[in-house]
Order: sequence, then structure tokens, then C-alpha cells
Amino acid sequence: MRRPGSGSGSETERTLTSPRAAPRAVPAAPRWIDTPDDDSAGQIVLAFDDNRVASQLFGHYGQNLALIERRLEIVAEQRGNHVTLEGPREACEQARHVLETLYARLKKGGELQPGDVEGVLREAAAQGQLFEFDPATKKQSFDEIQLRRRPVRARTAAQDAYIRALKRQTLVFGVGPAGTGKTWLAVAYAVHLLERRVVDRLILSRPAVEAGERLGFLPGDMKEKVDPYLRPIYDALHDLMDRAFVERAMMSGEIEIAPLAFMRGRTLANACVILDEAQNTTSMQMKMFLTRLGENSHMIITGDPSQIDLPPGQTSGLAEAVGLLKDVEGVDVCHFNAADVVRHELVGRIVAAYDRKDSAARAAVPAGIARP
Repeated sequence: MRRPGSGSGSETERTLTSPRAAPRAVPAAPRWIDTPDDDSAGQIVLAFDDNRVASQLFGHYGQNLALIERRLEIVAEQRGNHVTLEGPREACEQARHVLETLYARLKKGGELQPGDVEGVLREAAAQGQLFEFDPATKKQSFDEIQLRRRPVRARTAAQDAYIRALKRQTLVFGVGPAGTGKTWLAVAYAVHLLERRVVDRLILSRPAVEAGERLGFLPGDMKEKVDPYLRPIYDALHDLMDRAFVERAMMSGEIEIAPLAFMRGRTLANACVILDEAQNTTSMQMKMFLTRLGENSHMIITGDPSQIDLPPGQTSGLAEAVGLLKDVEGVDVCHFNAADVVRHELVGRIVAAYDRKDSAARAAVPAGIARP
């Protein structure tokens, strides 16, 4: 396959090799250069007019381009503010879509967070077509949550469905493995409602169940005793809001973090209520929590059915509630799987390996024998 800059080349190729070539704006329709031996393969040359923004786009030591190369199996070669994409036509068009979308986002003053490149790559795969569009005006296919600090965008089709469900329904279940963004997006939507005064307060809860360990006596007052169990929720809040505002809101009662045991007897009105790690609720705890819902409130319940820490033989309240309420009006159940993991890419492969193990174990149980 011909490499950029070899021989005399075309005018588009010469812009890469000439040291005096002035930076150009992103071409509306970059020239496609077909290879002599394969009409479906060739090159696209992109040029970005702002060197500083282009540097952010390419990433530290070109790590964003390297990710695009691995995912789409193309060659992305950078020289200054120019990038040559070489490989199958459709893959190169998808890479172009990813780069121009992220560049337009950065030009508007946005930030490129870890995982955004992966998110736009998944968006391109979900659309599954060649991309002819204006990135400055075309609406993103994946939905987003607008926050004062920054917008939070869906990075997978499942996250997109989850955000749309949060905006549409009163009660939403987010069910799936670790690392799929269930809790983080739930907290983001709760913060969105609070910032716009749709609700007066946020109530964030999770059952205080130890993950297979016995920690024994924990010193301190009640807050200090339950804080270790609620740390993931604190992390999400501090990531999405200014730390000083979080602390003031917690002191004023606008944000309340409490263990599930403290929910009994309350009516939660004008609030967004989140129950995290719901797979560790019992049937009675889940019923108690669901019936706390008051006027003008939203409820979000998240959990991973594969990581239940209840004593053996105890029924998970999350699994039971999803089965009972999935067809109830006003309720939506959003499922995630290993393909939706947005943490380190290795996490997705780990989850998939455990899923295969569980599937094989279930298949090995003879018909008519109850599974544990």
C-alpha cells in the first residue's frame, strides 16, 4: 500500500512533505486517493487550522490517533497539523468522522475527557454508514446531559438509551456490569435536575453490605461509619460539581447521602433519589425503598446482578423488582453488558470472560435441577 510522501505524488500528498506549506482549514470534502491495486482502499488527508487544538485532538504522544488506528485497523500518520488516514474506505471515513467531531467539540471550547475518543468511535460504529456531514451543525446521535461544569455525553448506545430513559421516565433501573457508567450517569442527571431547580434536593443511598469481608467495628459517628460504603457516590459528585459547592450543599441538606436503612418511614418529595449497588438489597428493602417515592420526584436504581454480596439463599431485591416492574407505566429498565464498559478496555474483556464462565456453568446444569 502506497505510503504518504512517496514519489512525486498528487497535490494533496505534497502538502504533507513540503515544509513551507501553510496550514489549511479542514477541507469540506477531503480528496480520496485510491491505491492502484484496490479501489476500496486508499488515503484521506485532513488538515486542521488551529495547531493548539489539533495537538489536543491528537493526544499526548499521539495516543488518540493510536487508539483510532487500533480500533479501525487503519494507519493514521501525523505531520504537524495534518493527518493522513490510510486503509479501507469505510474505516477511513469513520476515522474522519471521529476526528472532525472531536475537533469541532474542542473548537467550541469543550474538553477532551478520557474515553471521549472511544465514545465517538462507538457512535461511528452504531451509525454504521459512510459519513457525509457538517460536524459544526449536525446533531450528535448520542444524547448528553448539560451541566454547569461540562456536558456529559453518552459513549455507547446503551448509555444513550439510559440517558433518554432518565429524561423520559420517573423510575429507571440501570442494570449491568461494573464500569458501564450506570452510577456516574445517574449522579450526572441528578446534578442536572438540581442545578436547574427541577428538584430541591438529591438523596443518594446504597446498602451498607460488605463485599465478602467482615470489617468489624468501625470507629466514629454514623457518617464516618457509612462513608466507606458511599465513597463511589462522593467520587462522582466531586467529578461533576465544584468540591466547595458539594460541601455547602451537603451542609444545607440539598445533597443527602445516607445508608438504605435510614429510608424507612420517609416520603421523598421534590427530590432525585438514587439507590446504588441495589443488587445487595433484600426483597423487603427494595419494596420499602420504592414506596418512598413522593410528588415531583425521580428515582434511579443501579446495580450489577453478577456481584451480589448477600448471604447465600437470600433473594436479590433488584432482580425481583426488575422482573415485576419492567412493564409498568412510568418505569424503564436499561441493560448494559461487557461491550458497554467505558473504563480501561481490559475491564470489558475481564467482564466478558466471567460472563462466558457463568454461561458455561448454567448450560452444564441438567434440565429440571434448580440452580443455586
